[in-house]
Amino acid sequence: MTAPPSGARADGRGEGPLQRADRNMIELLQELRVAQTGVQILFAFLLTLSFTERFGSIDDFQRWTYVVTLLCSVLTAGMFVAPAAVHRVTFRRGVKPETVQLGHRLFTLGLGALALTLTGSVLLVLDVAVGRQFAIVAAVVVCLVLCLLWFALPVPMLRRSRANGGPGPEERPPPDPSASVQASSSA
Repeated sequence: MTAPPSGARADGRGEGPLQRADRNMIELLQELRVAQTGVQILFAFLLTLSFTERFGSIDDFQRWTYVVTLLCSVLTAGMFVAPAAVHRVTFRRGVKPETVQLGHRLFTLGLGALALTLTGSVLLVLDVAVGRQFAIVAAVVVCLVLCLLWFALPVPMLRRSRANGGPGPEERPPPDPSASVQASSSA
């Protein structure tokens, strides 16, 4: 059996850490583009609601649902734009793996905020359209379904991966340079 060519990795991709970070950043930004479009549409919908004639007749619960949902949509948009902003600020500074890891964390938090935004939107619209009792039940179901799809569904895959020897080099977070400095200074 021959050894893999110089620079080839055990994962078969033949890429080094910086090439992997570049590819991961491109993949992350592409995923963010998909999510960001939906958030922008939802945000625009929420902004226009307050200018409709019917908005003046909503009750306090509906008004606060609107306010919280609007603020969640702003937070979601901010978290989805943040990885691109961080990338721009850290461009050519030698921190691509850390930038990708931070982008991953922000995107994951943004998905949580998006689940809350979508839940609030469903609650508001259904409360106005068909009544509060059904709206609350439907909003809870929407929140549960989104959390199951986005956060619980990947758990069995992660468990299988760990059972088979843990994450491969593709999924491992970049090493923390400060950890090695701290370890060497404490020794």
